[in-house]
Amino acid sequence: MVSLRFPFSFSQPPKNNPKKPLESFSRAAMAAGSIAAVTLGFGIGMGAAISLNKKKKTFDDFISHLSSSNPSPLWGSLSLTSAETVTDSKTGFPFPAILNDNRRLLGIGLRRKVLFGLKNIDVYAFGVYADDGEIKKLLTDKYSEFSASELKESKLNEDIMEKDICMTVRLQIAYGRLSIRSVRNAFEDSVGNRLKKFGGADNAELLQSFTSQFKDEYKLPRGSVIELSREPGHVLRTTIDGKEVGSIQSKLLCRSIFDLYIGEDPFDTQAKEDIKQNLAALLKE
Repeated sequence: MVSLRFPFSFSQPPKNNPKKPLESFSRAAMAAGSIAAVTLGFGIGMGAAISLNKKKKTFDDFISHLSSSNPSPLWGSLSLTSAETVTDSKTGFPFPAILNDNRRLLGIGLRRKVLFGLKNIDVYAFGVYADDGEIKKLLTDKYSEFSASELKESKLNEDIMEKDICMTVRLQIAYGRLSIRSVRNAFEDSVGNRLKKFGGADNAELLQSFTSQFKDEYKLPRGSVIELSREPGHVLRTTIDGKEVGSIQSKLLCRSIFDLYIGEDPFDTQAKEDIKQNLAALLKE
């Protein structure tokens, strides 16, 4: 919620002084003039704000829908910058509010890593998106009668990972020294563990097919964007800075990827909870 801060305060009107009527009148007139000027300035400022708000109408409506469905502050770590983007307050990276025309931003998180056991570094910020129309179509019947507290305790995140719902995790690199080899090794570890968890040990070839997409030729300066998208039919499509580097059809791989961000043991616990609340709010619209 946007709060207005006023860089001024109204002065108290001078008390009447029967011995100096002209002076009292003069001071009162000056005070009235100051208040009028402030009021005029405030009116102009509000007019400008209203004009700017017209440009933000689409996303403000989106936030309004969520807020009306759930009174909790769902977007505490996000700040609105325009009708199309939301800025992560921790890294300063902007995230599109809508991706690929139909995928709505559900929440933003941060992947942190301990460096040499001494220092936490911000590796990348991530945004989780999903097709809101498909969410409502595939999950409303199951959850329509749930109360807010029941939705909070439900397996909503698990359902969205299992269903064939178009989703994207958008990674924006925050650590300027991150190499593509480090990304490849990190996915070998994290995704490999999920593949074993959900599908057993015989998935080395599937893991290799995924990690081999991150070739040494790709560079990842700060601000680079990696997108991992589930397309219809449980196809995982990977892009780096807008260039597609591979697609793999595997429900198991898709589930393993999204489990990193909204599963039982996510990279960012608060982001997982925010996403779940926003999913619940969507189903109550």
